[in-house]
Amino acid sequence: MWGFRKNSRGIGEDTCRVPNREDSSGVAVLLSNVSTAYPRSKNPALINVSLEVEYNTLTLITGPNGAGKTTLLELILGFLKPLTGVIRVLGFKMPKDSRKVRMLSGYLMQDFMKSPRETYTVMQVVSMGLAAYKGPLTPLNEKDLEAVRWAIKAVGLEGLEEKPIGILSGGQQQRAFLARVLVRKPKLILLDEPFSSLDPEGRKTISEIIDNVRRKLKSTVIVVSHDISPIIEYADKVVEMKSGRIVGVR
Repeated sequence: MWGFRKNSRGIGEDTCRVPNREDSSGVAVLLSNVSTAYPRSKNPALINVSLEVEYNTLTLITGPNGAGKTTLLELILGFLKPLTGVIRVLGFKMPKDSRKVRMLSGYLMQDFMKSPRETYTVMQVVSMGLAAYKGPLTPLNEKDLEAVRWAIKAVGLEGLEEKPIGILSGGQQQRAFLARVLVRKPKLILLDEPFSSLDPEGRKTISEIIDNVRRKLKSTVIVVSHDISPIIEYADKVVEMKSGRIVGVR
């Protein structure tokens, strides 16, 4: 299990303060002629990609497996370096300022499903989203707990706070991990295949939650998904990718 050190500071009040910068151009994410490859790979993962994502919008990135969708998210967060081109995120130059950008971002990765033997509760899973601000051993204060309760309510899991994550349905687990992303109220939210293993009703519920929270937080959201329905109904921009290239934007 995980513990905490005593600390009275609240979210974003640690000694390492969260940066706050916005690009006056109105563009939250900018990629200009970006190409990249994974280490020790001879083949490019992205080729000459250019993209603008405006603030407070929802952008859907779609395409077949191997199209480069997850690679694009890794570049935005600075997990992968560009070989050519320019990347700016929330007014910061990447990958130089990747730590600052990650402090302002929330990232939901693929493969969220947990084993029935997983004993962490919903409350604990969501609280882990604050670790980047407070450190893994720092105790939660009342302000932090308010943020956790808000995130749990935002995804509709009230009443399940003490339930082990492993016994929840796939849709409930997905909502719990989405709440872990939202608990920090990030300016940029990146969701990688958030509808995998969900039935149509589950995809509808998650899509509505994403849109509602985006509007409430005034966040910029990028969703990677090959399941475009019904999230496409909420998208301000749809980007199609294939073989490491952007082949269409609408």
